[in-house]
Amino acid sequence: MSAVPAPDSGPDAGAVWHYGDPFGEQRSAETGVVLVDRSHRAVLELSGSDRKTWLHSLSTQHVAELADGASAENLTLDPKGHIQNHWVQTEMSDRTYLDTEPWRGTPLTEHLRKMVFWADVRIEPADLAVLSLLGPGRDGPEVLDALGLAAPPGPVAAPIPGGFVRQTAGQDAVELLVPRADKGQWQQRLTRAGVRPAGVWAYEARRVAAVRPRLGVDTDERSIPHELNWIGGPGSGAVHLDKGCYSGQETVSRVHNLGKPPRMLVLLHLDGSVDRPATGDPVTSGGRPVGRLGTVVDHFELGPIALALLKRALPADTALLTGGDAEVSAVIDPESMPPPDERGPGRLAIDRLHGRL
Repeated sequence: MSAVPAPDSGPDAGAVWHYGDPFGEQRSAETGVVLVDRSHRAVLELSGSDRKTWLHSLSTQHVAELADGASAENLTLDPKGHIQNHWVQTEMSDRTYLDTEPWRGTPLTEHLRKMVFWADVRIEPADLAVLSLLGPGRDGPEVLDALGLAAPPGPVAAPIPGGFVRQTAGQDAVELLVPRADKGQWQQRLTRAGVRPAGVWAYEARRVAAVRPRLGVDTDERSIPHELNWIGGPGSGAVHLDKGCYSGQETVSRVHNLGKPPRMLVLLHLDGSVDRPATGDPVTSGGRPVGRLGTVVDHFELGPIALALLKRALPADTALLTGGDAEVSAVIDPESMPPPDERGPGRLAIDRLHGRL
């Protein structure tokens, strides 16, 4: 098979985009099992007795007592509540592993090191590669045998030589974090077990269809967690609402209790008869800007689709245009719309005080 590299101008430069049959790879991810090499992601290793409580104090997730083998999504915010960093973390054998976007590895390392002060924490790059198994066939006996597992990995990550295997929360996937030197061996073992190699195009099409955001692609400098559906405890989101004392907490609490986020993340269906728009292109309605475009990808069933951050009050049937020089028609997938706004506990208390209930 001939590996086609991802576009140099995109967020996955250096990775394999596809192996000659991108739509076939996507179909296999829906009905069987594929292996996607995501080793361009940056992985960090945290050690030291204070690492969990220290990270808990800096981030949005409740990780002070994260059990061995447990995983969670996590964020850091600036003082105004805007998202700075996003990562997936796993506890394994007295170490905390963080994997993040390729271009955020160095900035995240520098940010965390600046915050250590007197805590017993050490932060180093981890020479681990991320491999993703997508599709219902990932739990097949041949795949489990290739992984050396007796049962599918559940909420607790399973150790494998030099790394671990974890179930990815919120998606039909299993991820391996293995030594980079051994990556090829793992790929060969899984290929021999009947797993089809696939490029990151298959991963991205699946992610966009599921309306899962990606830092720096589907977010901008103003993004807050509520807009991206990153609210929830370990296993269900990246922001735990029952903890505090972290940068940006005031914005998270205010939006949860009193208001609603100004924007919403939705899935757009694009006109496939014209050139594709690009990430960052404006989205307009009636000649007025109403949002920005995120990831754009061709899906084997849905056609050209994209994620977009739009004004929250926008009705689902609003006629939209996007693109740079050429205008591209777009429509909102109504199933991707957030649920009707509910008054937060703070707003309910105010309305009750003024007799508005």
